[in-house]
Amino acid sequence: MSRFMKPLTSSLHLYTAMTERVPIVVFIGNELVGAGRIAEITEESVKIGGERYMRKVCTFKYAS
Repeated sequence: MSRFMKPLTSSLHLYTAMTERVPIVVFIGNELVGAGRIAEITEESVKIGGERYMRKVCTFKYAS
């Protein structure tokens, strides 16, 4: 089963994606605002490629 564009809806999903080095895309609404592999996760944000994305306003999805 493909994970392509499936949302990461929990902290467990985010940590699994970070551990497995899976490419992620980031959306705010319907706008693509970032992509890459997760470097760091906090309660407030996810760091991807040197940028921090706020968890409350962004949707994270599997890119592959």
